Amino acid sequence: MSANSAITKLDDLAKRLEAIEHAQSMLGVDEAVMMPTGGGEKRAEAMSTLAGMYHEMAGAPEIADLLAAAEAEPNDALMQAGLREWRREYTNLTCLSSDFVRRKVNAQMRAEQLWRELRPKGDWQGFLPAFEGLVEMTREEAGLRAEALGLDPYDALMEQFDPGNRAAEITPVFDELKVFLKDFVPEALAHQEEKLAKRPLKPLNAPFPIEKQKALGLAMMEAVGFDFDHGRLDTSHHPFCGGVPTDIRMTTRYTEGEFLTSLMGILHETGHGLYEQNRPADIAHWPHGRSRGMSVHESQSLFVEKQIARSAEFWEWAMPLVREHLGEEAIEGWELKDVLAHVHLIQRGLIRVDADEATYPLHVILRYEIEKDLVSGALEARDVPEAWDAKMREYLGLSTIDNMKDGPMQDVHWPSGAIGYFPSYTLGAVIAAQLWAAIERDTPDVREDMRQGRFVGLNDWRREHIWSQGSRYPTPELLERATGERFNAEHFITHLKQRYLG
Repeated sequence: MSANSAITKLDDLAKRLEAIEHAQSMLGVDEAVMMPTGGGEKRAEAMSTLAGMYHEMAGAPEIADLLAAAEAEPNDALMQAGLREWRREYTNLTCLSSDFVRRKVNAQMRAEQLWRELRPKGDWQGFLPAFEGLVEMTREEAGLRAEALGLDPYDALMEQFDPGNRAAEITPVFDELKVFLKDFVPEALAHQEEKLAKRPLKPLNAPFPIEKQKALGLAMMEAVGFDFDHGRLDTSHHPFCGGVPTDIRMTTRYTEGEFLTSLMGILHETGHGLYEQNRPADIAHWPHGRSRGMSVHESQSLFVEKQIARSAEFWEWAMPLVREHLGEEAIEGWELKDVLAHVHLIQRGLIRVDADEATYPLHVILRYEIEKDLVSGALEARDVPEAWDAKMREYLGLSTIDNMKDGPMQDVHWPSGAIGYFPSYTLGAVIAAQLWAAIERDTPDVREDMRQGRFVGLNDWRREHIWSQGSRYPTPELLERATGERFNAEHFITHLKQRYLG
């Protein structure tokens, strides 16, 4: 291509935009992991300025002309996909003015910083004014996007996280899953009680020093394929995976009372990290080189945490590693059934990130329903605690009415402005089960590989079918190409029945 071609100019712009995204990502990681509390105000100013710069560059009017010129040039299928994805992003981006983006990022940063300060105390009233402001700004954004995209307001927000998601399609699926789980969870709990009556749950031999837990987590990350030349593990209030493909930053949180929660959190975030580290490097700066939406991203983290790390085959390999890093006394006298009783334990609980895979979707559905009502105006910010408590009582038989810390203040998503994000978590679980079914079909020896601590085949399959594809295809097409079928929740339901009723 010539130096003056439209595609060359778009390529140069993509590299500059990637550089700004890199800076934004690292400032965000530092804010969560290292920044002193006194740095918050200036950090918010810096990040809002960068967001404004990015918006002005990525939403410049001349890009529409460049895209039109590039689309008129002879292009192969891959470049056509890149231009389609760029145009989709450009349309979404130009819905909002630079001034609105600056105000939005500033409101998000201040709300998130206040949340980090007030969540430990469960101070909902102190947090509420910032949250109300954020909800109002979200409604404004939803209206602007809905008008430009021709979508309902909540659909317009979901489009930013998972292109193609529509509430009209998701709500019936979630309603069906909710009905199934409300019956399944009591049944699985009763089955679990029968098993534990015959073989009681062995207590973990705490305490587990944090440094030893970290060493174990690092060893498992390396074993499943994480590249430490291009990533690291730190500690934060809320586990996350951030950074850029060449510098992935993951975090977890520890407690000395037990090690499984932190370990599973590490493996969950490792799934995200593997996806990012294995995106197509040659087009990583182009829109079609990005990961394909948050439901696919979450499918990769849940694949590692749920399909791999909670399987019997994984723990046949992992138990000697636990003894090596935590000491023989950590699981002294344990057999495989004892550790599986822990990693398959179902409990009704308040905390989403600590929930088991049977109850987790109910946490997500609760949030989905609340945030959809917040955006539509059917629910006001001040009434969230009561709505949250009512749904928690109905779905899981628990109350949070006097516990804001473990109720509506437990997640960072809403304080950071990520409304429309939560559906991706449960969609990701369903996709993960569907991918596992396809891998077992294509790779009959996959369970034996896990027994031997061999994860290369699993990673090669996902690299070929998911990671290397970037955003070349819409999510339904990507899934169909990978598995041979469209989105199918039956694999997830079958997985739950086999694991918890077998």
